[in-house]
Amino acid sequence: MLHGRDGERRTVDRLLQEARTGTSGVLLIRGEPGIGKSALLDHAATTADGFTVLRGAGVESEAELPFAGLHLLLLPVLDHVEGLPPVQAAALRGALGMADGPAADRFLVGVATLSLLAEAAGQRPLLCLVDDMQWLDKASADALLFAARRLRAEGVVLLLAAREEFAPAGLPELPLSGLEDRAAAALLDEHVPGLAGEARERVLAEAGGNPLALIELPVTADQAHSPLGPLPLTRRLQDAFYDKVAGLPDGARTLLLVASAEDTGEVALILRAARRFGVDDDALEVCEQAGLVRVIGTTLVFRHSLARSAVYQAAGFARRCAVHRVLAEVGDAERRVWHLVAAATEPDERLAADLESSAERFRDRTGHAAAAAALERAAELTPDESARTRRLAAAAQAALDSGQLERGRLLAEQVAARTADPRLSAEMAMVRADVEFERGALEAASAMLMAAAESVVATDPAPARTMLLQVIRNSWYAGDPMPAADATARLGGLPYDNDPRRPAPAMAQGMSALLAGRPAVALPLLREVVEGGRQVRQGMHGLRNNAAQMALLIGDHSTALDIARSLSEECASLGMITWLPHVHLVLAAAELHLGRHLDAIATAASGESIATQTGQSHLEAQLCGVRAWLSAAAGDESSCRELAGRAGSLPYGAAWAQWALALLDLGLGRYDQALDRLDSVTRHQAAAVPDQVEAAVRLGLPHRAERSLALFEEWTAAADQPWARAALMRCHALLSDDEESFIRALAMHERPFDRARTQLLYGEWLRRERRKHDARTPLRDAAETFERLGARPWAERACGELRATGETLTRAPGSDLLGRLTPQELQVVRLAATGATNKEIAAQLFLSPRTVGHHLYKVYPKLGVTTRTELAGLSLP
Repeated sequence: MLHGRDGERRTVDRLLQEARTGTSGVLLIRGEPGIGKSALLDHAATTADGFTVLRGAGVESEAELPFAGLHLLLLPVLDHVEGLPPVQAAALRGALGMADGPAADRFLVGVATLSLLAEAAGQRPLLCLVDDMQWLDKASADALLFAARRLRAEGVVLLLAAREEFAPAGLPELPLSGLEDRAAAALLDEHVPGLAGEARERVLAEAGGNPLALIELPVTADQAHSPLGPLPLTRRLQDAFYDKVAGLPDGARTLLLVASAEDTGEVALILRAARRFGVDDDALEVCEQAGLVRVIGTTLVFRHSLARSAVYQAAGFARRCAVHRVLAEVGDAERRVWHLVAAATEPDERLAADLESSAERFRDRTGHAAAAAALERAAELTPDESARTRRLAAAAQAALDSGQLERGRLLAEQVAARTADPRLSAEMAMVRADVEFERGALEAASAMLMAAAESVVATDPAPARTMLLQVIRNSWYAGDPMPAADATARLGGLPYDNDPRRPAPAMAQGMSALLAGRPAVALPLLREVVEGGRQVRQGMHGLRNNAAQMALLIGDHSTALDIARSLSEECASLGMITWLPHVHLVLAAAELHLGRHLDAIATAASGESIATQTGQSHLEAQLCGVRAWLSAAAGDESSCRELAGRAGSLPYGAAWAQWALALLDLGLGRYDQALDRLDSVTRHQAAAVPDQVEAAVRLGLPHRAERSLALFEEWTAAADQPWARAALMRCHALLSDDEESFIRALAMHERPFDRARTQLLYGEWLRRERRKHDARTPLRDAAETFERLGARPWAERACGELRATGETLTRAPGSDLLGRLTPQELQVVRLAATGATNKEIAAQLFLSPRTVGHHLYKVYPKLGVTTRTELAGLSLP
């Protein structure tokens, strides 16, 4: 029985019960070695009546084989792969080595894992148990965590157990600590009933409530070589396990060593290798009777990872090498090279080349972390200095591609210190600059890129162009025009192709001019980039995304929306997961500007979730900023401040964060705080200038906005966008106290939030002019729009002004369909209204089909419909 874990058992039992009714659950069980994590997994397995149970575990090993852990976990349900969308099925087969094919996005395997778990839970609920997550290969862990964060209504329970150092964000956790005194004593008495007196008290004191320690330490508690004492508990437990091993016959000890060196646990393979050392198969039974291992199906499992570690570490180096050489002879080809590496005692070019070949295969299966490990070890085994440096450089790039930023930086620095090759130095500078960029060190990143570009510009202009464009990007985020101007000048002398769809010089010159405060020069150049992207309907994803971004900068939000929406659908259908945060940032910003706030909330949340998991911190920060702005518009101050804090922690999200907080202040009447914030925003966000003017006029300080307004007038003339002309006219109305300007602004407005804000300002002006009757119509319209958009503080202001005219807003029943839906429900409804099936919607939104069905089940009564046909007939703006 599980002593002292009643609350933890109830938590696990509740998840199992909810899964029986179709609700999924995830739990990360964390704690020190021996604290009872595996026992809780065992409890779940024994009480999961009616469940399909999948079980896997990480194993501490020098060999990192991509998706090895995932393959073993999913093996019993791989027949369900046929039911997956083709792109996902191909990605999963390729990752697991079941089929050849082009390398997919490494996070698409996570989407496919989610879909496979949902398929496998179609007939009965599914329980997945994964122990020692801290040792699972990174590719498997990434895929499982991606799926875990998206489980909703599939009837899947995913229980992960890990040591304390494994702490991924975004998962519910169950931390385990030591047992209370009474439970610890009961466990000790159950397993060692004869222990008494000083020895018993000593064990209780030293164990500190650790269940494994309570069971294992008594074995040697009264012996002269007792492991009790000042050593860390983990080391004492290892010593206790090895005391058990030391008392076994030679054959059993040898078999245990073979098993500890073979991370698959495959019984047949272990026995085959042990026979090479003259060990009979009967030795396995001896090991089982000693309580050190158990056999589950065809797999040998150590009772605890500390037992495995104790066996391996206690053996001499020569003995371990002999075991690895034998395992290399009898095992599969993929693990053969790693066993030979473990047995290597000197540089070996043939072995290094084999590792490099393995790394190529790992990369083809999107196992970049495993490729980095293989290349780094290959470099250590390489006798030739130049080949060693080349392999280290490849390892640095693979580490960066896997999201291991610090590892990539350290490897790149090693290469830079070893090589005099300008091209290789430039490649490593790009790796280091990428790391600095993700950390927010924009000045350092730009300095590296400028120096590296200068070193290769004469001999290799293509990478020089890339690096100089990255300098301009960094300058934009930093708000510093000088590096951008320098990079643009250097780009001017480089050759380009004549493809009109690739106007890189125009983008560089346009962004530099915009940074320098010359919109009349900048916007026509950036419009060339937008037009180039509009010509492309498929593929060329970077070009199209750049075009969508430039469309935002020139205020053409409808074009940005069209390009980004098409690109989002294409990237989702092709499984290009790491592209989606880029695209969702543009799409969410366009939806925000166009007044589609609920859509923007869903888009930004989806993009941020993916960016967090893929390690794209610069995109995560900006998407947090977009969400902060939307929270500000809704009047959710706590959410706005939390999101703005996250966005502003890196320079990329600073402008969005400050604009969001300024909008919050503006909506709540804190005009002085709003104005102070907006002074730093308008260089990046032309659309923030009208907010700055409103705050300045409210405070009686119109001169504070004069410079920004002059620039906005120039920007509006160059942009030639109706929304900008309307916003500019509203600024003039506020500054001149002129009714005609309000009327003209309202005639130009096309966007609901902007129109409602002008209506509110106009209604306030009319009421101050004692024209209460005239004020009611714009105030009523503004209040209804704000209500529909969920802009609570603005709605309250409009309703307050309306009451001051003698009228109270009455809401027509059933007038607001969108307000009844959550952002994700709206996403599902929009796709379902096009006739998309649940499986097609799931593939677009990276949900399971059952989760999509769950959303529709909740949506139909909210909207008063019963079929998809009726859904398609609704008017959803």
